[in-house]
Amino acid sequence: MAVALRYAARSDVGLIRKNNQDSGYAGPHLLVVADGMGGAAGGDVASSVVVSHLAPLDDDAPTGDLLTRLKEAVYAAHDELVDRVAEDPSLAGLGTTVIALLRSGNRFAMIHIGDSRAYVVRDGQMFQVTTDHTFVQHLVDTGQLTPEQAEHHPQRSVLLRVLGDNSSDIVLDEWAHEARIGDRWLLCSDGLSGVVSAETIAHVLGGTPDVGECAESLVALALHGGGPDNVTCIVADVVDLDVLPDGAGPALEPQVVGAAAADRLRPTRGGAGAAGRAAALAAPAAPVTVEPAASVPGSPGAGVDADDGDRPGGRTRRVIAWLVGVVVVLGALTAAGALAYRWTQEQYYVGIDDGYVAIFRGIPQELGTTPLSSVHERTEIAVDDLPAFARQRLEDTITASSLEEAEAVVALLEEEVAPPPTPAPTPEPTATPAPAPTASIGAAPAPGAASGDGA
Repeated sequence: MAVALRYAARSDVGLIRKNNQDSGYAGPHLLVVADGMGGAAGGDVASSVVVSHLAPLDDDAPTGDLLTRLKEAVYAAHDELVDRVAEDPSLAGLGTTVIALLRSGNRFAMIHIGDSRAYVVRDGQMFQVTTDHTFVQHLVDTGQLTPEQAEHHPQRSVLLRVLGDNSSDIVLDEWAHEARIGDRWLLCSDGLSGVVSAETIAHVLGGTPDVGECAESLVALALHGGGPDNVTCIVADVVDLDVLPDGAGPALEPQVVGAAAADRLRPTRGGAGAAGRAAALAAPAAPVTVEPAASVPGSPGAGVDADDGDRPGGRTRRVIAWLVGVVVVLGALTAAGALAYRWTQEQYYVGIDDGYVAIFRGIPQELGTTPLSSVHERTEIAVDDLPAFARQRLEDTITASSLEEAEAVVALLEEEVAPPPTPAPTPEPTATPAPAPTASIGAAPAPGAASGDGA
């Protein structure tokens, strides 16, 4: 039995976003969806870096511990993101979800962090394999919200775990599965699962045999639902090559979609295997070199020889041109620095200030010795009163796309603070009557007491 994947990947920027920060990769042995975040200059970088590190795993025959290989690639991507932010503070706050599935023969290994999802359709029923790493999902797990309430909660996208630029250890969910013939897998960003109901997704997966048409239908449904976010999905069937008719085999070439398809995958990383072909597909076209045309008499530059610097006045012109170039570059750098700093002051995040939850304006980085953030508002929520998972998330800081979102995060944290125990009411003191005297053998009668003989 020769097990293989028949797959299709699709991605769309949506109807609201200006750029696509999702990245997707589908190949004979590897499926990846990464949903980037962190603004126009960060999310696409983060998701593309992850795909760039994972793509080389899609070689002709993955061997060894598949989970270990997946995790090592993700850890390497994490290190690169940390390094990139250290080199360019304007990227601070970038991050990405990751859902990746690696196949060897009839074995699957899968790792996951964030809220991108994996579903499998088996024997006509769809199952959600992953669990979202979101604040709202935690509220569901602890019984504070129902799954129905979570689907429409305004802060359902606030993530507790994500691959990003913080230097703390990342925690991945991981699974090992059988690649069962007849299964259909769906990997998707929340641009699909957050807009299209699970029932509708299951209906399309079960009723559209062709994987390409199925993926396109799912993206179309997300757009029909308003397309508020980038939407990326991969549909993959586990097939037995020995029983497929001629011409019905799986795709051979990897498919790269979203931000990674633009210019992020580097051809040198993939080698000569499937990942290398994917890198070539995703790499930008080689620049066209234009040879200088012959000078036309009387036109600008006519009569200027290549050895102009050796002619009278040539060296002076070169020095002046160099000085002008330096001034232009310095001016551009100054303007870029001013724009970058202004951008940082339009960002917000939630963190810790002197033991209390606080909203910060800026980004959690320093430029030399100058901090790029300040406390916008300190709340009365003591960090020690929060559960452990919330304290850990605050130590890494929780990024927000706006002040309103930061305030919403604070509101969620307030719900996590355990109310102090209510003391039991103290009963009012009451007068206790003195006990009646008790006669005892041989005791003298009380004064004025009647004798037992009667009058």
